[in-house]
Amino acid sequence: MSIKIRFWGVRGSIPAPGPRTMGYGGNTACIELRMGENEKIIILDAGSGIRDLGAHLIKNDLPKGPLSIDLLLTHTHWDHILGFPFFSPIFIPNTKLNVYGPVTYEEDGLDKIIGGLLTYRYFPVKQSELAAEINYIPLKESTFDLGEGVFVTTKYLNHPILCLGYRFEHKGRSVVTAFDTEPFRNLFPTDPSQPGYDPLVAEEGEKVASEENEKILNFMKGADVIIHDAQYTEEELNKSYLGWGHSSFEHVIKTAHRARAKRVVFFHHDPQRTDEQLDELLAGYQKMIRGKTKLEISMAREGEEIVL
Repeated sequence: MSIKIRFWGVRGSIPAPGPRTMGYGGNTACIELRMGENEKIIILDAGSGIRDLGAHLIKNDLPKGPLSIDLLLTHTHWDHILGFPFFSPIFIPNTKLNVYGPVTYEEDGLDKIIGGLLTYRYFPVKQSELAAEINYIPLKESTFDLGEGVFVTTKYLNHPILCLGYRFEHKGRSVVTAFDTEPFRNLFPTDPSQPGYDPLVAEEGEKVASEENEKILNFMKGADVIIHDAQYTEEELNKSYLGWGHSSFEHVIKTAHRARAKRVVFFHHDPQRTDEQLDELLAGYQKMIRGKTKLEISMAREGEEIVL
């Protein structure tokens, strides 16, 4: 086995429990990767789904020895970190946890942003009382060795806060994550009748947006699996949600096809979206691309496993 992916939380923005979301799941972002012969434990984001993952690790992995975990955060919005205080391995002695995340250029680092969740005003246990050894590692755009032959490349995405995409590679296999992100677009007026229109500025804006989108496309090139934000349809995005930092199903399909990826998994489901609606959307997009591409598309579902 080279890479195993398991989804523990697939919802965006806020947990959405209830009978209308039970099929795909209501927990927010958390993905477990197992890579290499020793099944190195890598976790993407600490949304509410990380609580159940923590219980799973204690039951199935802790009996084999102390836990060693790499937690990579895409960014620090609530839905991607709110489960951290409930991640039970941080209360277990001899646990080693490396927490990676983007440099935010704010006064506080990851240790204060994430560790600050564990203060008495929010939680009954303080960070200083945790039993685990926790190391906080800030990231910029780079490629680094995570150990055991696992290489990680980071890429800045388009979101209201600094956010990283990750590309994991091991023995010729690759998994790319891109959430939360929105296609780059020209923010300057392009219509000569608009106030403030400047043809040179408009042209430069188009050029920069195109270049940034091409960088993300290259970041995804040839991936076995792309797990991509697809919170909205193209109609929804253009009508109501431009600038919110999320993508449309249509954009994801087009980009993954151009990147010659093998499979794309739609992720970060809108909290309002029901199981029935997700089923209908998936069926519609599968019909739309049938016979036009070899790309396989699916909806992320809690508990689902993908093995490469």
